[in-house]
Amino acid sequence: MRRFLGLGFTLTLLFCMAQGKVLYYHFVVKETPIKMLCETNRTVLTVNGLFPGPEIRAHKGDTIYVNVTNIGPYGVTIHWHGVRQIRYPWSDGPENITQCPIPTNSSFLQKVVLTEEEGTLWWHAHSDWTRATVHGPIIILPVNGTNFPYKFDKQHTIVIAEWYARDTKDIIDEALASGGDPDLSVAYTINGQPGDSYSCSNGSAYNITVVQGKTYLFRIIHSGMNEEMFFGIAEHNLTVVGMDGAYLKPLNTNYLMITPGQTMDVLVTANQTPGRYYMVFSPFVDTDAPSNENVTRGIFQYNGSYNHSETPVLPELPGFTNKSDAGNFTIRLRSLNNKEHPSTVPTKITRNITIAVSVNQQPCPANKTCAGPNDSMHSASLNNISFWAPSVSILQAYYNNLQGVYNKTFPDEPPFVFDYTGNVSALGEAANVTTDVLMINYNEEVEIRFQGTNFGAAENHPMHLHGYSFYVVGMGDGNFSDSYVSDYNTVDPPYINTVGLPKNGWTAIRFKADNPGVWFMHCHLERHASWGMDTVLVVGDGKLKHQKVFPPPKDMPPCTVS
Repeated sequence: MRRFLGLGFTLTLLFCMAQGKVLYYHFVVKETPIKMLCETNRTVLTVNGLFPGPEIRAHKGDTIYVNVTNIGPYGVTIHWHGVRQIRYPWSDGPENITQCPIPTNSSFLQKVVLTEEEGTLWWHAHSDWTRATVHGPIIILPVNGTNFPYKFDKQHTIVIAEWYARDTKDIIDEALASGGDPDLSVAYTINGQPGDSYSCSNGSAYNITVVQGKTYLFRIIHSGMNEEMFFGIAEHNLTVVGMDGAYLKPLNTNYLMITPGQTMDVLVTANQTPGRYYMVFSPFVDTDAPSNENVTRGIFQYNGSYNHSETPVLPELPGFTNKSDAGNFTIRLRSLNNKEHPSTVPTKITRNITIAVSVNQQPCPANKTCAGPNDSMHSASLNNISFWAPSVSILQAYYNNLQGVYNKTFPDEPPFVFDYTGNVSALGEAANVTTDVLMINYNEEVEIRFQGTNFGAAENHPMHLHGYSFYVVGMGDGNFSDSYVSDYNTVDPPYINTVGLPKNGWTAIRFKADNPGVWFMHCHLERHASWGMDTVLVVGDGKLKHQKVFPPPKDMPPCTVS
């Protein structure tokens, strides 16, 4: 079924309906030959033939229409990570949550509604594992006539990604069928370059040429699939000034810890002796699960006269397993919280939710051999529910009141209380596999306490919520206690959309449920999301017209074509 849009009439109509500045982009999802490392004749899925994909650049409050045409070999969806999409979940993108995939040889005109976001976000595929190569930046500048809350001379966007030796859809399809671990990535890349530490890289590395005395804004996007990262530049300090499309109080540091899904805006001043300095991404690994422990290197090089053939200096980064340095970076982040960018932390909580986050094992089906631990199948869960995505869109089922697609029974607390981070060997590791969603009333002030558990290969989990940013009011090791509430930061906590839940620890977030719709919540480690570490928040309509979900567009992808 071919469903190409008649763009002329459609875009004219949408322009008349929209308010404020309106921008248009055209994405073509297609297979593209990319030469990487020792590979030849390898094709991967891309947008517009680019890896990373094209940049979207707009101002705060703009509306963007992206016509996504899919000429790839299978259905795909695109998500605008960190964009709240107020009252318009129809373009949010997660497969079978807010839409079904865009079939091959068809198009979907997606509306991206910018409201409060300002800074760096990103877009990526949200079906199977295609986001490995289908992703790109979203740069949101201040409203015309206003300024950044900090000064810089030039800006660069840096996208960290993971490269796999074969098709990522095949990788995850095979892993889910066998119950085993998916293949590891074979390299990390900076803006599509693996750096000079890999075989067959021919010494290629992404490099930035700087002028002594100038200050540079780095917009760092972690689009990687399964590994968290430390980052640093040899002999240079970093000043973190933004995260996930919101400003932070300047944080001076010599390293970052950034998880998949997160973005950071970082100032770097070129104030060292002119020369060549490595900028390095190195994985943070706090688990017994298989991990890619390679690094990727770019070069931060000064212009001017010096020996340009000299070997760059390496930064001193925390070790792969340094949980302490990872946590100490995150807990120092603070919202800017000034007159122009105030914090509005909910303080009258009407809904308390505790979610136990676990890596599980499911028993192997009868008459089958499985590749998980002890002939089991890898699984993951939230409150002992391993999420099963339906074959139709939950949003469409909710909006049209279709029965039998999902259950409104996701619990506000774990099914039973235990020593979450202690010895759990006596407890069964299997979870219930269902499509349960969490129902929330409009305008509730919500607190969610994520509680890590010691099941399986426990590790840090970057938890991401669609449709909202949230305030991270507390974080710590071990089991959460109500006594910790008095220590919450309700003045200037970071306002972000993806937060790392510490291994065998807890994280508390708050938000006001003022965006009606169907919103996915999941771990941004792709293997955990694929195993079921997900759920859906259904935020009901308010009573007034401006508090209700907008009607769907007429060109929603069908749920009957794969």
